[in-house]
Amino acid sequence: MLLPSSVHLIWDGFGWILSLRETTVSEEPNMFTSVFTDELGLDLSEALPILQSWGLTHVDLRGRILGGSFENLTDEQLAEVKGLLGRHSLKVGCLESSLAKVHLPGRERREAEAAKLERIVRAADALGCRLVRAFFYWQPGEEEAGRLAENPDALRKVLEAFSPLAERAKQEGLVLGFENCGVTSEEVLRVLDALDEPRWGLAWDVANGWWTSEERTANLATYMNRLAGRTRVVHVKARGAVQGLGELIPYDRVLQALSTAGFQGPVSIETHNPDRSASNVEQTHRALERVRRAWPSAAPGMVNTAEPPRPDVERDYEPVGFVVVGLGMGRSRAKTVQATPGTRLVGVCDIDKERARTCGEELGVPWTSELAPWLKNEDVEAVYVLTPTGRHAEVALPALQAGKHVLLTKPMEASLGACDAMIRLARGRGLLLAVDFEMRFDTFVLSLREAVSAGQLGRVLGGQVSLKVLRTMEYFRANGGWRGTRRWDGGGVLSNQTVHHIDQVAYVLGVPDRVRCDIWTQTHDIEAEDLGCAVWQYADGATVSLCATTSYPHHTWYFELELHGSKGAVSTASGGPLQEQRERWFLDGVWVGGPPRKVQSPWINAADNFAAAVRTGAPLACSGSDGRQTQSILDAMYRSAYGQRGWVDVEPEPPA
Repeated sequence: MLLPSSVHLIWDGFGWILSLRETTVSEEPNMFTSVFTDELGLDLSEALPILQSWGLTHVDLRGRILGGSFENLTDEQLAEVKGLLGRHSLKVGCLESSLAKVHLPGRERREAEAAKLERIVRAADALGCRLVRAFFYWQPGEEEAGRLAENPDALRKVLEAFSPLAERAKQEGLVLGFENCGVTSEEVLRVLDALDEPRWGLAWDVANGWWTSEERTANLATYMNRLAGRTRVVHVKARGAVQGLGELIPYDRVLQALSTAGFQGPVSIETHNPDRSASNVEQTHRALERVRRAWPSAAPGMVNTAEPPRPDVERDYEPVGFVVVGLGMGRSRAKTVQATPGTRLVGVCDIDKERARTCGEELGVPWTSELAPWLKNEDVEAVYVLTPTGRHAEVALPALQAGKHVLLTKPMEASLGACDAMIRLARGRGLLLAVDFEMRFDTFVLSLREAVSAGQLGRVLGGQVSLKVLRTMEYFRANGGWRGTRRWDGGGVLSNQTVHHIDQVAYVLGVPDRVRCDIWTQTHDIEAEDLGCAVWQYADGATVSLCATTSYPHHTWYFELELHGSKGAVSTASGGPLQEQRERWFLDGVWVGGPPRKVQSPWINAADNFAAAVRTGAPLACSGSDGRQTQSILDAMYRSAYGQRGWVDVEPEPPA
C-alpha cells in the first residue's frame, strides 16, 4: 500500500482531522477560469496587474499586446511577454487567433493564412501554450448559415481549403478549438468529425446560438452534454452572464455539464461589453464573478442532468428552514435549497471562515464557522450535513439532540456504529433522519426498480456495474486531505464515488445476503483503495459484480450497468467514450430504447422530499434506515477486503 510522505493532525473546530501532504508539485487544474486580456480595453502590461489581483492563474492572449496581436510579435517581444506573465504568476490558457476566419478564400489569402499559422506556432513555442482558437474558412452570409452541416459539396470545399493548415497544425502538436462564431455548433462538429483529430474540438462560445437553438429548447440537458463532450475552450460573454444584460444563461448547469464530461481547459471571459455605462474592466469582472459563483463545487463527477428543472412545481406549505453545514459540496446544495419550492435557506456554516463568508455573501444569508448558533436558531428546522463522511455524526447527533431534523449527504457515515447512533437518537426524539442519495430521484433508476418489482425481467439472475473516473492527488490533498482515508472518507473509490451506484443497485434489487471484495491502491499515495472489485450474492442465487477505479486516464464519470433476468435485460452507459447516455431494454424478445413504463419522481430532489416529509408526513426516499442498509453493504465489502478475504454476511440493523 502506498503511503503519503507526511501524516499529521489538525484541529478543525469539530475535532482532529488527518492531513496528508505530498512533497510533489500539484497538478495543472482540470478546468480553470481565464480572461481575454484585451477585453479590459488595456494593453497587456496594464491588464496583467488587474487580472492577477482577481486571483487568476491563466489569461488568454489575442490583441493589445505591446501594441499588436500575439501572432505578430517579434521573438524579442514574445520573450518580453513571457517575462511579464511570469512576474505576475500567470500562464497562457489559450492563444485566441483569427486563423482561417474568412469565407472560402482564394490562393493569395490562403497563403497569408499559412504564414499566420507559422507565426502562431512560433508564439505557441515561446509562450508554452499549444491550445489555439481557430476557424476553418467557412464564414457564410445569412443565406448560407447552417448549410455546411447539410451540404456535402460545401464541406468538401472547406476541407480542401483548410487541409494544408490542418496538417501543419498536427505536425506542430497544436490543439485547435474551432469557435461557433459565424458558424453554428453543428457545423463545427461536422468539420471536426471530418478532420478526425481526437485532440481537437469546439471553442464553445456559449452565448452564440443559445437563444435560437431549437435543440436547446427541445432538451437542454442533451444540448449541453453533446457540446460539452467536444469542447476544448469555453467563451463567456457578458450578455447572458451579467445581471441586467438580458436573459441569463444557466452557467451552473453549463459548467457542471463540462465538469461531468471531463472538460480540461479554460473557461474564458470574452466580455464584449454591451453596456458602456460600466467600464470594460468592471463588466469583465462581473462576468468572471458570475462564472465563479456558478462553478461546480466538486471534482468531475456524477450529476443527474437527464431531467430538466421543473420551475412550475409549487408546494402549498410553509417552507422548511434549512442550515447547510459543510460548504464544499454544500455550496451547491445550499443553492439547491434556495431554488427548491418548499424549502428556505436560513444560513450556512463551515469551519473555514473565508469559505463560509464567501458562500453566505453570495447567497445573501447569514453565515458562521460554528454549529452551535444554528442549533439555538428557531428558524432552523433541518440541518443539511455535508461535512467529510466521518464527521457526519459529529454534526448530526448534536443537531438531533437540539430538536432539529437531519438530512445527510452520502454515504451516511464512515462506520455502522455511527449510523446506528444517529438512527436511535432520531427515533427517540421523534425526528426525521434521511440520506441524500440523489439517484433515487432519477427516472431510469425508478423505472428499473418498477420493472424489476413487476417481474418484467423475470427472475433476476445477474448484473454488472462498472465505474471509471480520474482523481488526481490535488483532489486528495484538498481540504486537509480527508479524502482517501478510512477514518474520514470511509475508504476510497468504493466509499466516495461508487457508493452512488451501490445504493442504486440496492434500491432496485434489495440488500444482498453476502459479499466478497478485493481492493488495491494502484496510482495514488492514499491510505485507501483506488481500485475495488466485489461480488454480491442474493438468497435466490442472483449475483452482481462490481468494479470501480479512480485511475482512469480521462476526467469523466464513465458508468456502465447491465442487469438480466430469465425474461429480459437492461443495459445503460454514459461518460467515457460515449457522447450521449445509452439505454437499451430487452423486452418480449426485442431490444427497445426505453423501459416498460417511464417513472418520474414526484420530488425534485432530496431537500424537496425531506421538506414534504416534515410538513405532510410524505415518505422519505431514503430514510436513515435505508441509508444504513447501503452502508452495511459497503461495510461488509471492506470487512471482506481488509480482514476475512472471502464471503462476508451483510450485517442487519439492530432491533429498535
